[in-house]
Formats: sequence, C-alpha cells, structure tokens
Amino acid sequence: MGMNRRDFLKVSVASSGGLLLSLNLAGCSGIRTGYQEDSGSWRPDAWLEIGRDNQIYFTLARVEMGQGTYSGLTTLIAEELEVAPAAIQPRFAPVAREYRNPLYKLQLTGGSTSLATSWQPLRVAGASARIVLIKAAARVWQVPAEDCRARDGRIWHPNGEDSLTYGQLVELAAGESAPDEPPLKSPDQWRYIGKGRGRLDSRAKVTGTAEYGIDVELPGMVYGVVTRPPRYGARVDSFDAREAKAMPGVIDVFAIERGVAVVADKYWRARKALETVAVQWDNADALNVSSESVMDFYRQAADDDAGEEERGDGDVARAIESADRVIEASYEQPYLAHATLEPMNATAVYHDRGMEVWAPTQAPDLGRIAAARVTDLSPDEVTIHTTFLGGGFGRRLTQDFIEEAAAIAYRVRRPVKLIWSREDDTRHDLYRPAMLHRLKASLADGRVTGWQHQLVGPQILDWYVRNAAPAQYPWAPKFLYGTLGSVGLAAEGIITPKDMSAIEGAVDYPYRVDNVEVRHTHADPGVPVTWWRSVGHSHNAFAVETFMDEIAHQLGQDPYGFRRDLIQHEPRHLAVLERAAELGDWGQPLPSGRARGIALHRSFGTYVAQVVEASVDNGEIRVHRVACAVDCGQVVNPDIVRDQIESGVIFGLTAALYGHITFEDGAVRESNFHDYQLLRTQQRPVVDIAIVESEEAPTGVGEPGVPPVIPALGNALFALTGKRQRSLPLTARPA
Repeated sequence: MGMNRRDFLKVSVASSGGLLLSLNLAGCSGIRTGYQEDSGSWRPDAWLEIGRDNQIYFTLARVEMGQGTYSGLTTLIAEELEVAPAAIQPRFAPVAREYRNPLYKLQLTGGSTSLATSWQPLRVAGASARIVLIKAAARVWQVPAEDCRARDGRIWHPNGEDSLTYGQLVELAAGESAPDEPPLKSPDQWRYIGKGRGRLDSRAKVTGTAEYGIDVELPGMVYGVVTRPPRYGARVDSFDAREAKAMPGVIDVFAIERGVAVVADKYWRARKALETVAVQWDNADALNVSSESVMDFYRQAADDDAGEEERGDGDVARAIESADRVIEASYEQPYLAHATLEPMNATAVYHDRGMEVWAPTQAPDLGRIAAARVTDLSPDEVTIHTTFLGGGFGRRLTQDFIEEAAAIAYRVRRPVKLIWSREDDTRHDLYRPAMLHRLKASLADGRVTGWQHQLVGPQILDWYVRNAAPAQYPWAPKFLYGTLGSVGLAAEGIITPKDMSAIEGAVDYPYRVDNVEVRHTHADPGVPVTWWRSVGHSHNAFAVETFMDEIAHQLGQDPYGFRRDLIQHEPRHLAVLERAAELGDWGQPLPSGRARGIALHRSFGTYVAQVVEASVDNGEIRVHRVACAVDCGQVVNPDIVRDQIESGVIFGLTAALYGHITFEDGAVRESNFHDYQLLRTQQRPVVDIAIVESEEAPTGVGEPGVPPVIPALGNALFALTGKRQRSLPLTARPA
C-alpha cells in the first residue's frame, strides 16, 4: 500500500500534555492517545499501548477467524518494537474510523487484505514507538540517542550494562516527538518476520479459553431462536404460539422482520418450543426458483445479451473468423453454502446507555448499522464487541444475525444470545452465486489466436450495499439508509469501487493471447448471495483453467508445457508453475489407475499453481496428493502460509466433490452435513507446499489456495477417464 509517511503519522500535543501520535488511515482520529495518567498507559498511536507494568497491548484491527491475523499482524509490530510477538497481547478493535480497511473504507476483514494493508502501517507504528522510547532513555542518561539500542522490551545504555524497561519510560516517551520517517529494519535484521514460530492463539484455542461468539455468557442471559420462511422474501402472515408459550422456560414469542422469535431461559427449551409454533407465510414476494430454472434463466440471458465488455484486447471476432479451428465450451457452477463450523450467533443487551453486542463478525461497523436499523438507537449508541470467529469465509460480512439478535434484545430488554441451528445456517445462508460461463477459443497454425469469455450471473454488491453504504456514513439519519445504498450502486466504479465479484479471475486472464474479450451478462434470479472464500476466483478459475486444458488436449500438447509457453512474459506466474510441476513430479510415471491434473491462478495478489494426483476407487473420487507452489510476496510467518494454503486446498476440494445447494420451489433442499458434506479427515490428501521466495510486498494467503485446486482435480479426472466435466460438483461417473 503506497503512502507518504508524513501524511501517515500525525503528531500533536494531547490534552494531558503528553504526545498524541496517531495513524491517520481514515483522515479523522477518534481514539484517545498519549500518556493516560489514570491508567498509567501510553498509547502512541491507534494500535499500540504500553503500560507502566511493561504490559504491551496491540489493538487488532482485523478479526481472527483462523487465517492468522492474530499472530501475523502482531509479528509486524513486534519486529520493529524489538519484543517477541508472545510479549504482546492482541485485543480486538472497537468500531472506529482508524480501524477501517483502507481498501474498502469499511472496518471489515476479507479479500485476503489484512497483511497487505497492514505491512507498512504496523511496522511504522512499532518503529515510531521504539524511537521515542530510545529518545526518552537517552534524555535520562544524557547520552546520544543513536548510541542506545532497544532489545527485548528494554532500552540499553551505550555501556551495555545499564537498561530501562519500556514501562519505566512511557511517561517520558510521551513527551518526545516521533520522526516523520522512522527507519525500518532491513530484512537481514529481522528476528521474527519470515520465521516459523507457530501461532499466538494456539494455547487459548487448545485450552478452551479463547472466546468465540457462541461462548459469550452474561448475567441474566436468555436464549433466542428464530423460524424463518422456507422461501426467501416471504413474510409472516400470522402465527399460533399458544402451545409454545405454555411450555417450561418460554419467556416470549413474537414476530420480527425475518420471521418469528422464541425466547426462553435455556437454548434447548427455546428450540423445542419453536417446533410447536405454527406460522402462516405470506409468499406474495417470495422466491420461486429451482436450480434448473436458474440455469435456464442464465442461458436465456446469455442468448439475449452479450453483456458489458470488461476487457477487450485486439479483435476477437476477426481472430475467430480467420481461425483454422474454433473450440467452444460452457461451464456451470451451483450455489454454495459457507458451512462455517461455528453457526451464526450473537449476544445483545439493550440498556439505558444504548446496546452492546458480542458477535463473531467480519465487519463490526456494519454490525452497528444492523443493530441500529431495528432499534431506536443511532449507530454511535451501539457497541460491538468482536470475538474470535469459528470460520468466516465471507459469510460473516453480512450482519443478518446481529440484526436478529438486536431486534430480540430490544423487545425483551434483557441479555439475549441468538443461536442459529445448522439447518438455519444451511437453508438461510447467503450463497456463493451460481454462474454460467461460455468460452470460445480460436486456433491457427497450432496456437491460440483468440479468447472469448462470457460470464453470466449476479453481482454481490447489489446484495451487500444495504448496510455497507450506511456504515461509511454512520452520521446519516436512518431514513437515508436506503438512499445511500441506491447511490452507492448508481455510483459504482465512480464514487464507490467497481464490483469485481463476478469477473475477478476472468478479466485478468494471464496467458499471452493477442485477442482477448471478456464480457459479463448481469443476470440475478433473486437468490441472496454474498462473498465466499475466494469469491469470483472460485468459479472463474474452474472455467478458465479447465478450458485451457481442453485447448491443450485439442492441440495435442502437454497441459503443463502448453501453459508454460503462454506464460513466459509473467515471471511470477512462471515460477510457481514450474515449481509446482517439479514438486508434483509432472511427467513422471504413476501407479496404475492414477492421473495428474494441473492449474495456475492468481488471486488477491498471490500466485498459486497446483498439481493434483487422483484416482477413482470403488466408484468414488480419491485425491491422493496435491503439490502446491505459492508466491505471496514477503512471508511473515511460513507456518501460517502453509496452514492457510492447505486449508484452501481442503475447502476447494470440498466444493469440487460435494458443494451444491439445490433450490426446489424457492426453498433450499439441503439442511445439514449429511446432505451438504464436508471433506472428512480420512479423505485428506497429502498436501506438499513450496513457498517461492520473493522480495515483493506481502499479499494474502487465506483464499488463494482455493481456486486452482478445483480445475486441477477436474483436469486429473479427464486425464484418467477421457471424459471432460464442465459442471460442479465433479462425479466419479461422468456421462
């Protein structure tokens, strides 16, 4: 992230007379900084607090949902502060402008952006704190600051024997000025960055002391559950709760915007009472589609509208007209659920000071908007306490669960924990969009002369803007929330960022082909959708890399060599492709009944190539091995990189083998893990990961492992069976 550090660091005098050193990420400071006499702490910026007791706290602006921000971001600040990462206690950030993701102008965690957006700011913050501490110590000793050094939470005198702890210096340090451009350590000086040191949250998670949203307990807390309409868009017409209200422990039964809520003293009592509530639904505006009708709708849309041109290089029409041969193929992908292991939940309490919400959310500032919508409160009167997340994958960017919890707490005026069941989670998810792809390639003289890709499907921003736009302007009155959303959509690509969710991974087709055309036909059948791990890359990689394999086969070329010849101009792509082929023993003999497939994809700035080795045993697909090469720029924690890439492989294989949400008459058929399966432990392949060294700025690893494994497996199955599969999930017995 490019920045001018003079604009980045703002120094002034606090009301206490101490130093106010703020990180100016969003242009406005709302966090109290400087030396705090009441607590004995010094907060030199919006990220760091050092107490007189030598306790160091780091305010974590990105949530921890397994992807490693808790450890990775702490390592950045620890490196420059000259303390071990384990000496710092991370704390989840409150809602404040300082903690917004600068790429999205919202306080959210997603898009594999946490490390990329924090790489420079956090190191600068740590270095600034270190320098003013050194200055304070030098003043005490009356020696030149440049002769002092920081190490392991102490400032050392030039004599090498005397030292002062950071805690002893905090009050004096608040009177020092930070440099405009604090020098950062060079890579050869790093003690923690680039070293595999495990995770800081491992002990808490293993011992059960890490607090997830579902773990929150408050005095006097009761439990809420909600029955929602089977068909999206339906509303409560009437309900009969007489039997439920007579059951033990039931406190209240009432309608909310999204259904009927039951509140009881115990979760299971609320759940059992809910089963007795008879609801009549008004289906006048309800969704009425099937999975088949969605694809029919897409096909018709593709026929009727070529779509908006998103990329146009050369003259594809002329290349097709003059080709020796033209290859065409269509690819279809279904809706997918997120299947986070921790179901949606939130705990809320309404009191005379406003509302407090404890939630495993990826977007706490959107959570404030959601709570304000269904209460008499403004966003500033809602406090969000972010917990650990038991999986996010984009699902927890949407705040429907906080909205429900807030509505229930507002009604009953006592602490309420809302818990979704697994069936609620599966049938009332916001899904990864189903998509249709039509691809065409022109061939002449044994090479690809043209590439045409038409995508058909919705845009996620259409569904997400409802709370995202108001969160950017929390001062706006609630009657303007709808207008803000409409303006945000109308100004897409002008004032608000362009929605790339449908086309990412397609519009940046990397291979050297002179004539390239990518078009998006916007078609929305009304099924609620949101971000899903790797978003558009998940479906575009399957279409692009499967079609590349088809072209190689038609030309009689080796799939690896074919890609390699067309990617010579992209050195980082080429490096991971070659390394994955080497790691995966490409071209080497295999046991009978096995085959390999290969795929290459760049997402969120990270380059990944994968070789999958698979077979079909007793009518089931078995993945034996995945060889993966990744270039994610400068590596902060190699262990976390490997963890996340392997996690992405497992996530992608689950989608490739089992992922499918089926709509029938507007309702979702699947309900739990028996019919929406996850990959089991005994099915886990060997995953070999090679990290390609790079001096580029770091990029994300939470999502890039997902996209290439799906086409790589499909390509392996084609090599094994000779039958090409162009729809997901993959099957052991293709037609």
